[in-house]
Amino acid sequence: MSDADAAAIQTGPAPAPSPKELIEGEAKKERLGQWYATAICGNDITSSCLYVSAIATVYAQTLAPLALLIVAGILYLYRKIYTEVVEALPLNGGAYNCLLNSTRKFTAALAACFTLLSYLATAVISAKTGVEYLNNLLPFLPVQETIAGVLIIFAGLTILGITESARVALAIFVLHLTSLTLFILFSLPHALQASGAWLDNVRLLGEIHWPSALFLGVSAAMLGVSGFESSANFVEQQEHGVFRKTLRNMWVAVTVFNPLIALLALRLMPVGSIRQHQDDLLSWLGLQVGGKLLHDLIVVDAFLVLSGAVLTSYVGVTGLVHRMTLDQCFPQFLLKTNRRGTHHRIILGFMGLCISILYLTRGRLLSLAGVYTISFLGVMTLFGIGNILLKINRRELKRTYRASWATVILGTLATATGIVGNTIIDYRFILYFLVYFIPAVLVVGIMYARIPLYKGILLLINEAFERLFIWRSIIIDKITDITNIRLVLFARGGRLYRLAKAFAYIAQNESSRKITVVRLYRVFDPAEDKEMQESLRVMQELYPELQIDYLAREGQFGPEIVDAIARELKVPKNNIFIGAPEEKHRFSVEDLGGVRVIF
Repeated sequence: MSDADAAAIQTGPAPAPSPKELIEGEAKKERLGQWYATAICGNDITSSCLYVSAIATVYAQTLAPLALLIVAGILYLYRKIYTEVVEALPLNGGAYNCLLNSTRKFTAALAACFTLLSYLATAVISAKTGVEYLNNLLPFLPVQETIAGVLIIFAGLTILGITESARVALAIFVLHLTSLTLFILFSLPHALQASGAWLDNVRLLGEIHWPSALFLGVSAAMLGVSGFESSANFVEQQEHGVFRKTLRNMWVAVTVFNPLIALLALRLMPVGSIRQHQDDLLSWLGLQVGGKLLHDLIVVDAFLVLSGAVLTSYVGVTGLVHRMTLDQCFPQFLLKTNRRGTHHRIILGFMGLCISILYLTRGRLLSLAGVYTISFLGVMTLFGIGNILLKINRRELKRTYRASWATVILGTLATATGIVGNTIIDYRFILYFLVYFIPAVLVVGIMYARIPLYKGILLLINEAFERLFIWRSIIIDKITDITNIRLVLFARGGRLYRLAKAFAYIAQNESSRKITVVRLYRVFDPAEDKEMQESLRVMQELYPELQIDYLAREGQFGPEIVDAIARELKVPKNNIFIGAPEEKHRFSVEDLGGVRVIF
């Protein structure tokens, strides 16, 4: 604590800015309603209806509908897991945001690597598969260039803004649900009349090992719910209360369509034929039950909805990378926005990465399929673990919903078991995943260890290039800039155990060494203020590397005072740390605008 601040404290608290002062001219953020938000993430998860029934049948055979119902049950558990966490911490980032507020920052960054790889694989695989469907109608199209074109078009849509993207996503979503409904209506009469294929498939029940078939079928069918995690990565762009509805809508869609399509396929075709047509099962069945018109409709729908999954990847990755950049996990130049308020550098960077991987692999994307599988299941599992940590480490955090311990543990074990099952199906999935995961972790690790790296560079410069003083000065300035980023800690009082917990978190997770502690008084009390100063002197002794300043204010903690302090100290709200809001408070973490809960 500086001498100047100590002298100011002795004369009483400084007058606080009025909480009612607002930044004039700030435009309200556009928020998505239920169906726009559902469409963005729903295109990803419901695109699985095109292939997951065939995949489940390959491994579970006649038990495929049961395997898909079990997957729907697992997803029902995750509805509760996601609702508790995201409504308590309604900020972009998904599993990253969950772990950031419940454990170490580096652990959260590792979880983010899973999510980033999942979005990367989703974008490229969805674009490739969609173009392959379209190629059935337009075989003259160059495949690689068309895939790149799809990636470029949806990057442009995302740059235009969330509202424009959502309109396109909703149109695709409505067409997709309409196509699936028409397919079912055309298939039902044929399925009710057919009996030969169904009887052959039922006889297989006596020839298979039920437990192993069901285990592998459920593990493979878990890909049918990929995309469920996407809504959590753009929750800040959704209207209040919409997030829970997006989870419900996605769950209803896959619970109805996936088992029903698998059952219809088993009524119409023997398991052997389903295996032969696993890449285009719906379009093949559409040709049998509805003729060329239904076949062509399904092909066009497949192209559009898989392209919609590309849009989901762009929206999700933009929200995640923006949040991570605010938390100093990525270079700050990614925060630049254009006139439409979108983060074009993040979008264009992701697009470039997708196109480069497309051409590096020459369209042979088996390795990315492995990345897709392990990354998605890893994200879901880590989110379940994050829920457990939140229950243990942030018990006081205000919640609108609480998932039971049994729900969280059972859901987490289910997705972790899915990783094991997919590894048994093809062990190369893990190898391919590591090829992409390790470089991603290295990038995040470099950002996380910037201070030691800069110091190491400084040492090399001092020893080998003593005459190049200008470079030495640049590195010193870099270190100084990072360590001088101001952090703000709202303290409820001078109790040492709570202060020690907060300062230990900051010392372990933040590069900045400049902290302003804010203490609010309803009525200024010199005795309590003296206790606070004594506690901060103890903290200064324990953490001599930190510069601790103290600010006393009269007022009541809430969104208004957080906004006022952020403006006064010119500190972004993601650099403001607080204790968990309790049930008695009338506000939630969302109302505080991005502050971090650290104790």
